[in-house]
This record gives sequence, structure tokens and C-alpha cells, in this order.
Amino acid sequence: MSKVLIVGGGAAGMFAAIFAARNKNKVIIYESNDKLGKKLFITGKGRCNITNACDMEVLFDNVVSNPKFLYSAFYGYNNYDVIDFFEALGVKTKIERGNRVFPYSDHSSDVISALTKELQRLGVEIHINTKVMNILIENGQAKGLELENKNVVYGDHIIIATGGLSYPSTGSTGDGYRFARSAGHKITKLMPSLAPIRALESFVKDLQGLSLKNVKATIYDGRKQLYSDFGEMMFTHFGVSGPLILSASSLVADKLKNKHLTLNIDLKPALTEEQLDNRVVREFEIYKNKQFKNAITSLFPAKLIPVMIELSKISPDKKVNEVTKEERIYFVNIIKNMELTLTELCDYNQAIITKGGISVKEINPSTMESRLINHLYFIGEVLDLDALTGGFNLQIAWSTAYAAGICL
Repeated sequence: MSKVLIVGGGAAGMFAAIFAARNKNKVIIYESNDKLGKKLFITGKGRCNITNACDMEVLFDNVVSNPKFLYSAFYGYNNYDVIDFFEALGVKTKIERGNRVFPYSDHSSDVISALTKELQRLGVEIHINTKVMNILIENGQAKGLELENKNVVYGDHIIIATGGLSYPSTGSTGDGYRFARSAGHKITKLMPSLAPIRALESFVKDLQGLSLKNVKATIYDGRKQLYSDFGEMMFTHFGVSGPLILSASSLVADKLKNKHLTLNIDLKPALTEEQLDNRVVREFEIYKNKQFKNAITSLFPAKLIPVMIELSKISPDKKVNEVTKEERIYFVNIIKNMELTLTELCDYNQAIITKGGISVKEINPSTMESRLINHLYFIGEVLDLDALTGGFNLQIAWSTAYAAGICL
């Protein structure tokens, strides 16, 4: 039996602890917060998107940074293994749009409760409100931890599951990067990811809270297309967010640091420009004696109508039978090509994950053990691994945690 010390009681830390304990090890978790799973509690807007029920190829396609590193981890413990794990613990799951997997109850607290009960059943020792200050390393091997109260705890294996820098209010303060540096590890460039994006246009404030479903979002750097996808997005008081934008943020973050980008929103992607023009013509014929502002109510959500009128450059009081063909064609083009100027990514306070982290070149992909220091392991978000939205980042946490926990 080995003594396993785990720093961090989030998703990855709890998961690793369970499998290390199932292997008959003595396991101790040190968590700086007053409860376990604090970030897990707010994931998926409090519903906890635990994984994605896609096939393996799609799983890898949704990993942005270092997907090849995850080959062993994903095949060792895949998305369906995660679903089976939680079902076995009594957490019934359901699959929603985009193959997103949620607890049937829609409560992230059920996921945390199931993990906590299993930890308790296995006799895992849990220390909350306990901050770890340093890793003790002797002769190239991890030996223990120094706590904030200066106490030293010795162990046979040390697992670092401290998360990144995103949502610092949940305790993600970057301690894992500090521990890794002290052990000689390289940290790649860190930046917020899966974050809302700020926009220049003042009208976004008027659209705050508006969610658009089934739209196409395309981001350009000049004429070069950086990202394009269909789905859901929403407006905030400062810009744009929602699944489409969050996924885009992980791909355009670097560019946004140096320049503004253009977001093109196709509000009616199911229609060609010609089909949309025909529909607008029909609307105008039905409401031929009405003012423009009253003739387009069926085309957009109410909140969007004043903005579309402003962008169309057509007087809101103009009778639709007086709208010229040129004005109508321009209006149709605006619907298919609503433009916003993207200025910057929001900071770590609003970012779901951290992009960058401990270089995976220095980590054994089968066990998550450091290649530099024996018996030292890094799992989850602290590694240079990130993915798009849809449960893929939690899958990285589960798979890397399992790889570390099961090998002890």
C-alpha cells in the first residue's frame, strides 16, 4: 500500500483519489477551499456537462491543444466509461443537443455529492481549507508537501490537480504552475480560453441577454477565415458569448491579442440569399401598406428589430411598398452578414478554462507522471491541454485523473 497525496479537490483530484483508493492505497486530498468541487459546481451553468457522447474521432477533433498526447488517456478511460461510472454511483444521465451529457436532475451538486460519497466510502482522508505551499523533492523524487501552517506531510506519490487560472474565485490561483516550475517543468504561454469576447459596436448593449439559436458565426482576420460554425450564441452588455463564441475564443485568442477581428453572423443560414430575398418580398407584399418597422416583426426576435432597422439604413417609418429594390437587397445582405468588430477576450474571471500549462512533452502520457521528477503527477487543467465546449474539457480531467490514479 502506498500513501498518495493529492493537491486539489476538484473534478480531476476527486477522480484520481477514487481510483487510487480503489487500488487499496492510502489517499489524502488537500483542498484550499471550504468544500470539494467548487468549480465543478458552476460548470455547464450549474448543470455540469460531464462529458460528450460522441465517437472517439469527434472527441479528439474537439481537443484544441495536444490531442495526440491524450491518445493513451482517452482510450484508457473514454467518455462512455465516464457515463457508466456516474450511473453506477446513482447519477442518472441524459444526452442533449450536440451529444452533451448532463445529470438527469440538471444539478451539478448531484455529481459532486456522488464523488464525495464514494471518497468517503473508500476512506479517503479529506482536508479542506488547507493550502499547500511547496512540494518536497529529494534526489529527483517527490517526497511530500509543505502546508501553509508549516507542517510537512510525507507521501509515496504526489498528484497535482490544482486547475488553471480561470474562475479564480473558485480557488484556481495558478499554484500548480508554481509547483511545476519549482520541479523544473516548462510552462507554455497561459491565456484565458472558452471566454466571452468584447465587441466595439455600441448596439450590443441593447441586445444584452438575447440568445440566437441556429445561426452561423464566422470570424475573419481581414479576408482570412479563422473560424466558422453553426449553433447558439448570445449577446452580453459588452459583446458576445454562448457556445459558438466560447468555442471560437480558443481558436482566435492569439490573434485578438494583437488586432481586432470581424465576426460575421448569418441570422438565416438555412436560406440562401435568393431564398431570403423571396421571403422578404412576400413579407413586404403582405404588409405593403405598413411601415417598415412593423413589416419585419416575423423575421427577428423583438429585441433585434430596432438594431436591424438601424443597420438596414431604411427609415423605420417608410412604407414597405416604397422600399427600393436596392434597399431591400442591402437589408437581405445585412441579415446574412451582420457584422461585429471583436476587440479582446474577457479575462480569467469569465474564462471557463486556461489555455496553456505544463508542457506535455515532460509528462508520461500513460500515467501522467513527470518525466523529470519521479512519483510526481500532473492531471487536468494544469496541463497544456484544452478543448472546445461540450463536455470535452471535463473528459480531459476524468481521463488524465484515471490514468494517474489507476497506475499507483
